[in-house]
Amino acid sequence: MINPAGRSFRGIFLILAMLLIVSQAMAADIIVMGLFTNMAIIKIDGQQYKLRKGESTPQGVKLVRADSDSAVFLVDGKKQTLSLGSTAGISTHFTRRAQTEARIMRQHGMYNVAGSINKQPVSFLVDTGSTWVAMNTATAKRLGIDFRYLGKVAWVNTANGTVKTYRVMLDSVRVGDIELTNVQGAVLDGSSPQEILLGMSFLNRVEMRHQGELLLLRKKW
Repeated sequence: MINPAGRSFRGIFLILAMLLIVSQAMAADIIVMGLFTNMAIIKIDGQQYKLRKGESTPQGVKLVRADSDSAVFLVDGKKQTLSLGSTAGISTHFTRRAQTEARIMRQHGMYNVAGSINKQPVSFLVDTGSTWVAMNTATAKRLGIDFRYLGKVAWVNTANGTVKTYRVMLDSVRVGDIELTNVQGAVLDGSSPQEILLGMSFLNRVEMRHQGELLLLRKKW
């Protein structure tokens, strides 16, 4: 004969276990590593990100403002103020959007967004005039891209004249909740472009929609 009290206890235990799993899955540790004027360097679950004012991490943590003393972040619709040293880290909760997307606010006429290439944090400048995800040689070396050995040499016309370029395949490119694999990239010989250009080799594979100052990207497949 089944003991009703025992069955009730097991039911409560299972519910508590499920709630604990959900809570752990949504938890994220945010640690402030560096503070500057309108810029912050943070770590989320061991992954480092450099955020400028208005930029967001793939997890949806947005930098509202920062100075050398503290930074204000927008997390799940709520503002959190963190300082360097006084707080080693916080535990917060955020809810991912059901649809895979990235939201990019225009700043000074340009769309800048934090993301990653081959799992390493970078900052992108959205550029529909660029054929590829393009970067300079110093950036490629920092990301560990062996472009001289693996890249295919090509010559492209730029504002600075004809430039030697190495065509490469990037294992992954991530912006917001969107992560694409096998994205065509280009490494331009020299110091230009100073920012990594998020070009059409990525943008052609997502839906783009302008909503005022907001650029909304949604994954097609």
